Amino acid sequence: MGTLRDTSDLMKTITSRDNSLLRQARAVRDGKEDDLIFVEGMRLAEEALRSGLTIASVIVSDELARKDKAAKLLEQLNAAGEKFAVVSEKLLESISFTKTPQGIVVLAARPESGKQTLAETMNDPALVVVMHRINNPVNVGAILRTAEAAGATGAIATHETSDPFSPKSLRGAMGSAFRLPIWDGPTYEEAIAWCKERGLLTVSADLQAEATHDQVDWKQPAALILGPESTGLSQEEIAVADQAVQIPMKGEAESLNVAVAAGVLLYEAARQRE
Repeated sequence: MGTLRDTSDLMKTITSRDNSLLRQARAVRDGKEDDLIFVEGMRLAEEALRSGLTIASVIVSDELARKDKAAKLLEQLNAAGEKFAVVSEKLLESISFTKTPQGIVVLAARPESGKQTLAETMNDPALVVVMHRINNPVNVGAILRTAEAAGATGAIATHETSDPFSPKSLRGAMGSAFRLPIWDGPTYEEAIAWCKERGLLTVSADLQAEATHDQVDWKQPAALILGPESTGLSQEEIAVADQAVQIPMKGEAESLNVAVAAGVLLYEAARQRE
């Protein structure tokens, strides 16, 4: 296989005078198109390809297109995508989500994220993470990444939670959002009712809970409910769960970062299940 410099005749290039693809990329980046997601950087682009996402468009800087280390991935993306464009660094910077452009932007089909998909792909015993009112997309991405690593079977992001497929969330998840089944958009009540209908023990994280995280029987099907880092779940939201748990802490720290707390709780579940 040659480098892209050897196969430039296969690529559809664009210039500043033909910028419809760039306009679309900005719209996807800014959350104005629901069907596509904005994937930036070689690592995430490779994860999207490996995870089987449908690739709509690929936009690459001319500098990256000349690098041998990127040749194999770019050839694969060129073959998989409907559109492939090579642009200047300046044009790529105009659509980049990061301060320092990473050389490549992929527009891919948004993964299926409904409750039916979640129900069909959950293993037994299920372990679902429910994220409610978590507004920091970096935390959302980190939770998804940790959930996949700890063996969770799926995740639910309520409609008050940051979009798990936003650029910042995707960067934090590092590919986990492409693979972990996610139900995005239900109300809190809908999410909890769905979990209980399927026999999942609903466990909320609560700083004031009497039980500790290792006193739960995580071997049974369960749903871990996480609330916003600033305030936590409300008392009303905690009350609808079957059980509430806390993570014991020493010193004067008031709380853990919600993504860190998710890791502690999920790995306790994984420890028990092993």
